[in-house]
Amino acid sequence: MHFTQREQQALREAGVDQATIAAASEAVVEATADAAADLEAFFADRETVYSDMEMAHSSSDVQTHTVEYLDLFTHADDIRGYLRFDTWGVPVEGGRVLSDGVVELTLGPTVDARVRFAGEKDAL
Repeated sequence: MHFTQREQQALREAGVDQATIAAASEAVVEATADAAADLEAFFADRETVYSDMEMAHSSSDVQTHTVEYLDLFTHADDIRGYLRFDTWGVPVEGGRVLSDGVVELTLGPTVDARVRFAGEKDAL
């Protein structure tokens, strides 16, 4: 179940029956899996992406990356995984599709930031 025990209790006290709580929980899990699939598809179809990632030795606001893969897994409403570029990689701790050509990932250690990625420079 996606909802914690306290959340479930509060929903029941607010008049929501258990079947509705379970259906809402399943909808959250399904939406999370769909989002992960959409994010993986975004990177799978592109060899090069552009980002607004801050890079230590770059004077540009837009970075160019060669992508090897994005591998994600989900648990309830969590999206986690690994984004591999040509020479380095970073853990992913969340993400969402912002528009048709732009996604946002929350990148873990070494980056520790929310980063937007686009298929075209102008989309950022």
